[in-house]
Amino acid sequence: MSEASSPAAKKTKRVSVARVRKPVWFKLHELAASLEAGELYVASLADQPRPSLISQTKAMLKQEIGLITNAQFGEMSAAKEIFAKPLDLAPAQTEVAIAAVRKAGADLPIHLSRLCEARLLTPVQESALFQRMNFLRYHAEVQRSLLDIAEPSVTRLELIQQLLAMADWHRDRIVEANTRLVFSIVKKFINVNNQFDDLLSDGIVALIRAVEKFDYDRGFRFSTYATQVVRRNAYRQVVQKQQERAKMVGGLQDMDIDVSDEDRGSAISETRWHELRSRLGLMLGDLDRREKFIIRARFSLGSHRKVHTLQALADKLGVSKERVRQLERRAMDKLRAMAGEVQLVELEP
Repeated sequence: MSEASSPAAKKTKRVSVARVRKPVWFKLHELAASLEAGELYVASLADQPRPSLISQTKAMLKQEIGLITNAQFGEMSAAKEIFAKPLDLAPAQTEVAIAAVRKAGADLPIHLSRLCEARLLTPVQESALFQRMNFLRYHAEVQRSLLDIAEPSVTRLELIQQLLAMADWHRDRIVEANTRLVFSIVKKFINVNNQFDDLLSDGIVALIRAVEKFDYDRGFRFSTYATQVVRRNAYRQVVQKQQERAKMVGGLQDMDIDVSDEDRGSAISETRWHELRSRLGLMLGDLDRREKFIIRARFSLGSHRKVHTLQALADKLGVSKERVRQLERRAMDKLRAMAGEVQLVELEP
């Protein structure tokens, strides 16, 4: 008998093919829509080689499944109670969506109206969607706890993926119904330095995070919680950009580049700022290691989140405070010379 066909060799290649039965509540009518969506997004693992299944099992064990658990989820009759009543979600309405985009008042392309076509949820619908989403993730977590890296199970992995996809279907319905809320919040932060597209995309990401963390069992409406999360996120984005621009202007002024208000009646565009930042990065690259470190630390550039004092830098470099001052002055002289060579003022409108 050859080594490849020996029982021992076959055992090392074994993949668990024992069928993991789907819960009986999968057949409930109220799960049909999310079940169909789950089947579309779940890839078949039947033909995957053992090393690939082991790798996917490890990845699944590391994956974070965010959920708000409930003691009811572990009960035998929980599924029938949770999926007993229909959601009765209203169909999308294009007219409502177009009105929402126009109301934003930001000269937005009409295709964005598709993000607002979903109707607002009633309190009962909202609570049901959150409950179902977390219930499905709870059972995905239960199935994941039964995974075994030594004997990866194809059917269990597929079941977990399907449960998570079904949970995501319910999450997406919540996000769709609250996208108009994001529109109404971020439009208040639009200005020449903060474009609507950027604020909107960041706002939707914040909305998704809010859905993941919202505890529906406390009796509050989700919009109350989501408003605070999205508004705080938009404010943080605006402040962060302001800080970046302030650092940039401070650096330019230290290099004797005129950035007075009278010379730039209209603010420099984001494209110009990115080009300016790119050129400054190239100039910093021409400094020696210590000079580059000192400039970045003194002006809070790159990975430095705060301005460092001369004494703090002296302690890090093992030199005197006066030596750090000399190195900073030499670096600034080099940057001024390079600024004149590349004619940075041409970047101003």
